[in-house]
Amino acid sequence: MALGSLVSSRNFASFLVSGKGNDKEQPSRYPKRENLCVSRTSHLQRNLKCKNNIARDCTSYMARSLHPFELSGPLTEKTTKARIPFLGEMTHPFSNYLEKGITYGLQCANNKCRLSTRCVSFLSSDSSSGSWLQPRKLDKLGISDNQCQPSEFRLTKRTRADFKSDPYDSTGPKLEALKSSYWWERFPKRWLIVLLCFSAFLLCNMDRVNMSIAILPMSQEFNWNPATVGLIQSSFFWGYLLTQIVGGIWADKLGGKLVLGFGVVWWSIATLLTPIAARIGLPFLLIMRAFMGIGEGVAMPAMNNIISKWVPVSERSRSLAFVYSGMYLGSVTGLAFSPMLIHKFGWPSVFYSFGSLGSIWFALWLNKAHSAPQEDPELRPEEKRLILGGSVAKEPVSTIPWRLILSKAPVWALIISHFCHNWGTFILLTWMPTYYNQVLKFNLTESGLFCVLPWLTMAVFANLGGWIADTLVSKGFSITTVRKIMQSIGFLGPAFFLTQLSNVRTPALAVLCMACSQGSDAFSQSGLYSNHQDIGPRYSGVLLGLSNTAGVLAGVFGTAATGYILQRGSWDTVFKVSVVLYIIGTLVWNLFATGEKILD
Repeated sequence: MALGSLVSSRNFASFLVSGKGNDKEQPSRYPKRENLCVSRTSHLQRNLKCKNNIARDCTSYMARSLHPFELSGPLTEKTTKARIPFLGEMTHPFSNYLEKGITYGLQCANNKCRLSTRCVSFLSSDSSSGSWLQPRKLDKLGISDNQCQPSEFRLTKRTRADFKSDPYDSTGPKLEALKSSYWWERFPKRWLIVLLCFSAFLLCNMDRVNMSIAILPMSQEFNWNPATVGLIQSSFFWGYLLTQIVGGIWADKLGGKLVLGFGVVWWSIATLLTPIAARIGLPFLLIMRAFMGIGEGVAMPAMNNIISKWVPVSERSRSLAFVYSGMYLGSVTGLAFSPMLIHKFGWPSVFYSFGSLGSIWFALWLNKAHSAPQEDPELRPEEKRLILGGSVAKEPVSTIPWRLILSKAPVWALIISHFCHNWGTFILLTWMPTYYNQVLKFNLTESGLFCVLPWLTMAVFANLGGWIADTLVSKGFSITTVRKIMQSIGFLGPAFFLTQLSNVRTPALAVLCMACSQGSDAFSQSGLYSNHQDIGPRYSGVLLGLSNTAGVLAGVFGTAATGYILQRGSWDTVFKVSVVLYIIGTLVWNLFATGEKILD
């Protein structure tokens, strides 16, 4: 029979202090409590003759009877242990569990844990039966009489949630399931990081394109000529070029969380101060736009560093495609909402409203983001194993091996391909309204409407290309093969559709060709834009800074060269130059690019 039901903790505490219990509350079938230990011990000695088991059972009896939540007086370890005067007389090895149980119970009580701890000792396998300790014959088990069965000592803890755990651990799988009962707690942390990066890039392009709309009423108010407008528009790239490589170095050394957070705060403040700077004077406005470029210049290298640490290879393409689609949707959002805000509240409202959104993002970023999975204490172990994939965490980058980086052919393939890619992309995005107006004869309203279409197409096709690339990787295709396929589409697709512009005769087909050109261009997000993390994950920020510097230079030079070509030639010549560069990029990429790690 089991050890059975025990006296209440309050009566037993009184028994510990005075040696007497409350006889009126004791059922008549039980002996008096002042003789409890003596009678029980004598009974066991007389029937079982197992002295060691007697000490063990008495220890367990005391531990089970002593309920730390029902003792009178202050609930401290010192006062509770003082009520057990004969604890030190028990020298059996299992007697130390009583002290541990009391200490643990006190800790739970002081921490307001709704936890009850009890020690259970019984002689039979049926722990649910309730009776006083009695000897158990073993003939039912096929063993002869006059043998004593060693008592089984078990220390269990139960909570109101009814879960099981180790003796001194109040956590367990069921408790973790309760803590993660809400869907937002079960949401993968790596995708939360990706979503926050997407939001940062959404704000990035919203703050960038608002000037292209607000510059119209601003030029009327401040009497700016077209040359001044062009100077203001280009001042953004002064700062943007300065922080591409520097931002990559900072991200690889300090961590992507700090650098990206700094970038968002920096360009948000610059956006908020733009109306004030414009009213002070033109030099202050140029400086503020350059400051905004400094903040946005560190965004891409920092994001690349974070994604390289948080997202496994099997999900990398669609993660980057989703983040970069934030840029495209940011342009759509900025171009759509800026005219409405200017019409209702004036042009300063665009900068105040868009710039203030950065503070909301930054609060979420500080609370939820970490530079690497190893730094996140809330990351679930199974997701951490998935992200790391058994790899050993590397030390933060202290020095950049420039000679080693620049000696690798795949690095130069990235730089050259990025230049060729951005030449055509920036030309289309910069000169597209002019093309619609001069060639297709759209008015300004129609031109603005159709300018949004390529951005939407790029957002859709970027995510489509990301899912295709990750599917190919999961099917067993090598990363090198997948990167070359996706980037070849990103080069040859725009080249093909640009050559068709010379043959179309209707505006609808021309717009369709432009949209398809930009849509196929978005497959580059799963090609060269993902390759930085493949060849050198520790230096992914620096690698993106190098290649994106070449890409920005292509945008600056390509935009200027297009104006020069149009003065002496036609749009066909502009498109032919872009097609030639797309073909050069395709050849360089397929000859020298790789998806294998070359920098460790």
